[in-house]
Amino acid sequence: MFVIVGLGNPSREYKGTRHNAGFEVIDRISEKYNISVNIKKHRALIGKGMIQGKKVILAKPQTFMNLSGESVRSLVNFYQVDATRELVVVYDDVSLGTGQLRIRAKGSAGGHNGIKNIISQIGGQVFPRIKVGVGEKPPKMELADYVLGHFSKAEQQLMEEGYEMAVCAAETIMEGRIEAAMNEYNRKKKEE
Repeated sequence: MFVIVGLGNPSREYKGTRHNAGFEVIDRISEKYNISVNIKKHRALIGKGMIQGKKVILAKPQTFMNLSGESVRSLVNFYQVDATRELVVVYDDVSLGTGQLRIRAKGSAGGHNGIKNIISQIGGQVFPRIKVGVGEKPPKMELADYVLGHFSKAEQQLMEEGYEMAVCAAETIMEGRIEAAMNEYNRKKKEE
């Protein structure tokens, strides 16, 4: 079984913001595989289904970003998944270009409070993750204001491509091929 968690903030006011890139990817997976993500459990909205013959739980923590780990710990413990292989966390990254991906099997939080909380709650840095680039914040702008802001039309187009690639990356990770996912998606996109 796999638990795929997309990070974001609940409530309408955050829909479509940079910080909710993880939620957007979960929405794309849920559409593709017809898995409704509407059950309230583990401080998250979850959905249960099958992807490529494997059981999967899709989750959107409802704790707000900085406490995402509370929900993730509950999911990992309840479903008894091996976080080092069967947990996949999808989230926004301001150090990557808009719509670019970076796949990692482990690593530090890199300043991301949601990931910092997950590492603290599950007691380790080794879990597959898909970072979705939301572009670098402009100088003189507060980080919180930037990640809680919305995309321009041009950025939205790039993000849609990024979300689709993230769905494919999650599928590849579920096949046990994280190295292949890293080789495929960690390349910089060619400048248009």
